[in-house]
Parts: sequence; structure tokens; C-alpha cells
Amino acid sequence: MALKLDVDSLERIVPSATEDGETTGGEAMRLALDRYRFAAGHVRPGRLLDAACGSGYGTRLLADQAGCSVDALGIDLSEQAVAFATEHFASSNVSYRAANAMSFADPEGFDTIVSIETIEHLPDPATFCRQLASMLREGGVLVASAPVTPSVDANPYHLHDFSEASFLNLFDGLGLEPFDTFRQRQPFDAVAVLRRTEPRMEGMRRNLARWYVEHPDAFARRLWSTVRHGFANKYLTVAMRR
Repeated sequence: MALKLDVDSLERIVPSATEDGETTGGEAMRLALDRYRFAAGHVRPGRLLDAACGSGYGTRLLADQAGCSVDALGIDLSEQAVAFATEHFASSNVSYRAANAMSFADPEGFDTIVSIETIEHLPDPATFCRQLASMLREGGVLVASAPVTPSVDANPYHLHDFSEASFLNLFDGLGLEPFDTFRQRQPFDAVAVLRRTEPRMEGMRRNLARWYVEHPDAFARRLWSTVRHGFANKYLTVAMRR
């Protein structure tokens, strides 16, 4: 029996289950694939880590599009996701393992480390970034991404809001030099979001008005972002070398 994931989850993108035109479905899938393609262009030969790989499609894309010989490992906290990834995307040079990205360590190190849309979910982003940097070999490349407009208000799985500056500050003092960036903008229909007309929007935060009353700073960030950027999410992906 084929393994299945909850394809309507706000946090698990399965390529075969997304619908074109959906902000949280097909459009989110396109953005995620573009981030992975950007990362694939910077992969170094050797060992590769995809931290918080989800359903595994990105790890396989990195290995297939790297343009060099790699041994890729995807890790994810969800054993179900890892089992799905192993069934659908594993190959001779791509494997998956259930592990907590916050505490995962490998003494051999990696030549490339990729972390796509992970940091905003974690209780201690700075510790996570230090952990990744500690596993990066000399001359290696770290590629990381995060939303840089507010997301905590709508997405209960996100623990932190970042601006471009606060995201980049996470990597200060880690011996890493940013050398390439990839920016994305994702317009959204505010009415569709409020009405939850997409299946994956069922996972969005409920009673948002009450939540804003309890978190006025988050409401202020949302207002400021809307004034500056309109109804749009923005994302930043950064490539850094040691």
C-alpha cells in the first residue's frame, strides 16, 4: 500500500496533490521548486544535507539538478514524511532519515547544506543556524530561505516573523559570506484567505481578530507590511559560502 501524507496540510507540500492557481497549493509549490532550483545551482560536489526535507521532492531535485556528483541526505522530524520521501524520491545517491533538525549533527560534515522555509518554524532559529554552520565543511555552501513579510498571524505553525535584515542577522558571526540572493513575491487574494476557499487554508489560524487583539505588535507588523507591499508575501533565499 502506498504511503500517504495529509495533502491538505498547510505545511506539507506534495507535488502531485497541488492545484494550479491556489496560493497555498500550486503557487506555493512553484515557489518552493524555484527556491530548490536556485539552491541546486550552488551545490558543491560531495555530501549534501537538506534539513527539514518534508515530502522529499526538493532533496531529489537538488541531487538531480546539481550538475556534479553528490550524496544527498534529507532529514525531517516526521517519520511519516520520511517514509513517504523514501518511497517516492529515494535513489542510489538520495536517502532520507527521521531526525530533529534542531539537534541533528554529523561529524563528517557536508559540502552543501540546504534549509528551505524551515527557520520560521523553530523555537530557536539562532541555535539552528549555528548548528548548520558547524556542519559545513571549508569551502562549502549553505543555502537558506525564509518568509520576510509577516506570517505568524495567519500561519499557526510559524513561530517567528522576519524582515530581510533580521533573517540575514541570524548568520552574522558564523564565518559565512553571502554571495547570492533570490527574492520572490507571492500576491494573494485577501478575501479568499479570509473565506478559506482553498483546502489547505483550513490549517490557517482561526479567530484572527481576537488573536490580533492579544498580539498588537503582530497586527502592527501586518499593517505596515500591507502598506509597503500590498497583499503579498515575500521570501528571501540566500547562498553563503564558508
